[in-house]
Amino acid sequence: MKFGVIIFPGSNCDYDCYHAVTKVLGHEAEFLWHKDRDLKGSQCLILPGGFSYGDYLRSGAMASCSPIMDSVREFAAKGGLVIGICNGFQILQETGLLPGAMVRNRTLKFICRDVYVRVERTDTPFTASCHQGQVLRIPIAHMDGNFFTDRRGLERMREQVLFRYSDPNGNLTDEFNPNGAVDCIAGVVSSKGNVCGMMPHPERSSEQLLGCRDGQKIFESIVSWVEGK
Repeated sequence: MKFGVIIFPGSNCDYDCYHAVTKVLGHEAEFLWHKDRDLKGSQCLILPGGFSYGDYLRSGAMASCSPIMDSVREFAAKGGLVIGICNGFQILQETGLLPGAMVRNRTLKFICRDVYVRVERTDTPFTASCHQGQVLRIPIAHMDGNFFTDRRGLERMREQVLFRYSDPNGNLTDEFNPNGAVDCIAGVVSSKGNVCGMMPHPERSSEQLLGCRDGQKIFESIVSWVEGK
């Protein structure tokens, strides 16, 4: 299958994602510049992590206005698969494709370390190769990764939660919630299930050379879903 990796000014995990899907999984991928509108036949779009436009406004706010995002909206509206990782997640929120907002980590510090996330759903293109309740070890690297929504918003999107921060055994505790995210939320999907946002970086744990390959499950899920369709 073919992935499209969108590059914004300030993206810094674009080559990591490209490597994960081409060199590790052996599939095709193409870089897509943010000023272009042609998705070049991509079957899944990846919005990688980084600091798009320097995060000078809100994280992802300026990138959400890039020309290519019109094509991303149209692609998603037709059922196309889209995954936003870290800053890519923030862009999808600012674009209105995913719920919630990201605020500053409760420590007010940049956090870069491995965390554990529990898989909440396996009926999506992004978790189809996982099992319910599976715990994955995947790195985070962010300053504004504290997922926020009010109580009413949380009730509306409860079925959209895809990953929650947990301890290694899958227990949800404040100690293992690295940034203070509401309800330990680490990743969500759209109501139709074809758009995903996650703060942890699966591309940084996609092969054993990196110390862990749990993140490979996310990309394997996407491939198996597309090939199964």
